[in-house]
This record gives sequence, C-alpha cells and structure tokens, in this order.
Amino acid sequence: MSKMPVIYVVSDSVGETAELVTKAALSQFNGSDITIKRFPFVEDVSNVDDVIALTKSENGMIVFTLVRPEIRKYMREASAKAEIGAYDIFGPLIDQIQIKTGKTPLFEPGLIHKLDEEYFKKVEAIEFAVKYDDGRDPRGIMKADLVLIGVSRTSKTPLSQYLAHRRLKVANVPIVPEVDPPDELFKISPMKCFGLKIRPEKLNGIRRERLRSLGLNDNATYANMDRIKDELQYFQKLVDQIGCPVIDVTDKAVEETANIIHNMYQKNYLQK
Repeated sequence: MSKMPVIYVVSDSVGETAELVTKAALSQFNGSDITIKRFPFVEDVSNVDDVIALTKSENGMIVFTLVRPEIRKYMREASAKAEIGAYDIFGPLIDQIQIKTGKTPLFEPGLIHKLDEEYFKKVEAIEFAVKYDDGRDPRGIMKADLVLIGVSRTSKTPLSQYLAHRRLKVANVPIVPEVDPPDELFKISPMKCFGLKIRPEKLNGIRRERLRSLGLNDNATYANMDRIKDELQYFQKLVDQIGCPVIDVTDKAVEETANIIHNMYQKNYLQK
C-alpha cells in the first residue's frame, strides 16, 4: 500500500473539531507518522480546488467539516474525480438530523465557537499559559489552577497549552540545580503542583536530538548523562520537599499525560 504522509483537515471554520476527530482516529495506529495540516475558512469552490491540488501532489487524504451544502457537494465530487479519499464528518449527521426533525439547518459555519463564557475562559487560559510559561513570572504560580514543574524537555509547555484548551490556567516552572525554586511553589497546595519525571536515557536522547536540530554539538553539557542525572536527582529532592504528585512522562504522549493531570485535578477539586 502506498504511503499516505499527509491528511488535510478542511473546514469552513477553524477546523478544530475535524482535527480532534482525526487525531483520535490516528491514535489507533500506534504513533503513526502521518502529518495533519489544517486548511481552515474554506468559503468557495476555488479553496476546495486548492486543497484538492495539494492533497493530490502529496498523495494524501482529506477530512472535512463543511456545513454549506454547495461547498460540501463540490468537495465530494472534486475529490472523487481526483481519486482522493475524502471523509465527511458533519454532512451525514446533519442530513440525518434534518430528516428526523424535519427542520432546515442554519448552514452557518463556526456556530460552536460563538463567543460565549466557555470560549472566553479557554482564550483566557491560553493567554495565561503563554504569559507564565517557563517560569517567566513566579507570580503566576499563585494565580494558576495547576503548576507543572520539571527539568528541561519534559513537555511542560505543550502540556500547559493542551490543558489550557480545557480552560485550566497552567503555569510551568523549569527545575535547574543552579537556580533556587520560586518561594511560591511552597505556598500553594501540593495538590495543585505536578512534577514531571523522565528516565535519564530517554531525556538524553531527546536533548541530543534537540541540540542537533539547532545545529549544535550533541555532546554539550546539556545532554551529558552525568549532568542529566544530577538534574533529575535535584528534581526528586524538590518534589519530595513539596509533597506534590509526580507523573512519569517517559513513554507517554502529551495527550495521555494531560488526561491524567486533568482527572487528578478534577478529583481533588471535587473533594474540596
């Protein structure tokens, strides 16, 4: 079977729903290296022609959420003509609801993203994660719903952003032996703080790859095994002192770790 390197997520809105469904499907393929590319705000057939041409050139497929019936129809016809696989997420469901209810859909893109209270909370949480990323301002620790701590390259930033999409305000703090941790870490509830640990061998590989991607020598101190072990030992002493939960992220995807943290947070919150 020929390789399928790209899935184009096409939408007449931002494409968030289609991307989430696509990622959920890809998770069943054991870390598939298929790339997802969003093609949002498709408003006319010329946009469809553009994405068809791109997909054809990359031997990919299309997943789409298009609510306007004329654009949806054109996508089905154009993809079939180009012999490209295209999966319609919304269309069949909208059609069935219309049949069952006898009501005519609004055919208005982006209704799920109306500027309601929940939407504003998510935007606020995303902005918070950016503002208080990587220990930039320790004052964020006191304002955060959650605080993530760990040595460099333990996925603190992507986890903060992922949890922000669940409307949680997350600050993250890098742990470095030469830098005293912020006093604020010892003032918050230990249940609000989550330590992220990782096996030294795994971290060594991640850091070496990071250095190579930057065009640097992968034998630098940053990726030295003795240095890594010292950092992880210091991290362990700190989390023991704080008394916070610790999650091993060695073999976990960001989504898996985020789900664990979110579930623990909800459990602790409900027990208040």
